[in-house]
Formats: sequence, C-alpha cells, structure tokens
Amino acid sequence: MTEIESAKKTPRRPSPSPGSATATERPAPMARLVGVDLARALAVFGMFAVHVGPAPTPGGGVGDWFLELASGRASALFATLAGFSLMLIAGRLEPKTGLAGRQAKARIVIRAVILLVLGSALAMTIFGGAGILNFYAVYFLLALPLLRLRARTLAIIAVTLAVVTPQVAYVTRALLTESIVHSIDSYDPIARISGVGVLDLLLTGLYPAITWMTFVVTGMTLGRLDLSSGAVRRRLAVVGPALIAFGYGVSWLVLRLTGGAQKIMAGMAGMPAMKDPGAMKDPGMAAGSFDSPVGGGLWGPDAWGLLAAEPHSGSTFDLIGSIGIAITVLLCLTVALDRLSWLRRLATPIIAVGTMSLTLYVGHILVILALPGEAATPPQSASAALLLCFIVGATVFAAVWSRFFRRGPLEYLLNGATKLANRVR
Repeated sequence: MTEIESAKKTPRRPSPSPGSATATERPAPMARLVGVDLARALAVFGMFAVHVGPAPTPGGGVGDWFLELASGRASALFATLAGFSLMLIAGRLEPKTGLAGRQAKARIVIRAVILLVLGSALAMTIFGGAGILNFYAVYFLLALPLLRLRARTLAIIAVTLAVVTPQVAYVTRALLTESIVHSIDSYDPIARISGVGVLDLLLTGLYPAITWMTFVVTGMTLGRLDLSSGAVRRRLAVVGPALIAFGYGVSWLVLRLTGGAQKIMAGMAGMPAMKDPGAMKDPGMAAGSFDSPVGGGLWGPDAWGLLAAEPHSGSTFDLIGSIGIAITVLLCLTVALDRLSWLRRLATPIIAVGTMSLTLYVGHILVILALPGEAATPPQSASAALLLCFIVGATVFAAVWSRFFRRGPLEYLLNGATKLANRVR
C-alpha cells in the first residue's frame, strides 16, 4: 500500500557504455511507474467490489464475472504491487548498497511499523481481520533479507514458495488446536489488543505471510526487471497467461476428474464458524465457494483443498493462478500506457487513485464502518449502486487532490515519517 516514488526523483543510472545490453533499450521510467499506479488503482476498485459490491451470481453476466474475479485476486494484486514498491525503495534495476542500502532498509522498517499500528487499529473495529495493512507490515519485514537479490534468484524463491508453503501451511494448521491457539494469543500483545496477532499474521489469517509472501517476492522480481525491454515483455506475455492456465485449468480438471470439488463443497457446508468470522465475510462465501485458507480454521478441513484454486484457498494452484493474473494485468497496463498516449490522458483520474492507495484504502474502510449493518464486509447496504459510489467518489477525490498535492494525505505522513531513515549511518 506504499506510494510510488515520483519517477522524476528517481536517481539517474550511469549511462551505459556503447555496445552494452542497455545501450539500445533505454528504460521508460515514467510509463512504467504510471502502469504500476494504474494497476494499483484497479486493485483498489477490486477491494471495493469485494467489500461493498453485491455477491456475484454463479453463471451471471459480465458484471458478475468481474465481481468474482475481484474476490481474492484484488488483494493478491495488491500484495504483488507491494513487492514491486519495495524495489522502488531498495533500488529498481540495481539494489542500493552501503549507506543508501541501510537507509532504504530503515525506510521499509519504519513503514512496516506504521502499517502494523494502523492495521491493528482497524482490526480493533468490526472490520476485524479483513484488513490487509498489518499483514503488509509482516511482508515488509520478511522481505528485508531479499532486497539485494537479482530477478532470477527472486523468481526461483517465488516458485519455491508457491510450491512448498501451501503444504507446509496445511500441515502446520492441522496440528493446531483451539487450546494451542488461545495459549499463543494470550501471550501475544498484538492479539490481545487488536484480535489479530502474530499467529494470524503468519499462518491463520486471511492473508497469511507463509503463503502470501509468494506474491510479494513475485512483485520484487518484477521490480528488478526492465519492463520497458521488449524481450522482458515478450517473456512475461508468455509466463502470465501460462500461469493462469496452469493454476486454474489444472485445478479445475483434477478436482472434477477425482470428485474433489464435490467433497470440498460438502466439507465447507458442514464446517464450523471460523475463528474470526469478520475476516471471512467475502461475497464468495455466500455463494457457496470454498473461499477459505487451506487447512484454515482449527478443525482440519479436507486435504482436497490443496487442489483448489479458489480465492484465498492458499493452495499452490491459487497462488500460481493469482500470480499469473497479477503479471498479466501489470504487463498489459504498462504496454498500453506506453504505446497509447491518449489512454494515459484518459486514465489520469484513475491513475491518481493508485498514487494514494493507502489513503483510499483506509478511507473506504472508515466509510464502510459508518454504513448501517451488523457486518463490516459486506455491509447490509452492499449493492452495485454502493460500489459505483465508492469508485466514483474515490476517483473524484484522487483527481481533485492530485491537482494540488503530489501525494495523498496518508502518503504525506508516511513519507515524512520515513525521513527519519536519513539519520542512519
């Protein structure tokens, strides 16, 4: 949820020597960052759709398809872009070293602390564990040892996490009992204050770091790539759709050939309430999907969930498919804005949303909390009309604010706090 640093303030890289690989293909930093901002804006709208939009109707029209697509994938895109933003702080194509590297890490730590406090404060409301900011804080801290790695190494780590962590998460959750969880939470000051503690942030929450670091590391990989390079774009144009086809296609085929889909649905129908019901009020739940972390809860759901690719299932197939969507969205927007100047002008108000995503994310939660209804997500007034109001309201606010200020309100505060990192020596 961190803001994109202005491309104009990005230090210039040394001019490449004649004949070098970068001599003929100069990066287009402005186009690249604008593409990221637009992708983040779409993720913001996706979160709006999940939180205040109507529940999608199975087999419905295009609108229902978009609502279903937003469920889980919007937050996954957010996490991927968070990893990208980390590289804007730590050094885009070349990692910062020495004093600059230490100060970059200090900025990330400061952001993590602020996001943890802000996210925990939101978790103390009826919104509960549905917020992602406190999870972001953990992602940032876990990413610190990876900041200087090259794109290839980061990609290998992301693939390894996608393959290994869902199984590790399932086994670990299966070993947990309610008494163990209550004992851990009783000694956890964060859990005692906000109800969403370290165990939730790492393992049992809606966006557990154990599996969601896959998205963050993927974003870090993309951040280390020169997205203005034709060769990089061509590779990503193959990788993104291939991951989508594999993640969702293979899962769909295997579950239906083995009868696993019916078993998962039956298991979810008889499953007790989650530890934090407020964290699972996703429209997909009402539609009967298996929108629950694999091995989530404390009652050991069927291991068939390891083959599911549904939103928030936390399976390998879910991670791979969501990564494919994030890569494809970012690539398409980057290329489109790079080649179509009229599209950039037309999308300027929406791009402004992406530049102040932290402000609008927190703002939309506060508005939801002010709406009538017992549940925070979605409120009783959830509808297509309410969703449209949120999207239009956020766009108008961002467009007007950006005419007078370079950053959103919370982004200004966050940027000011990170200036403390300049004292690091």
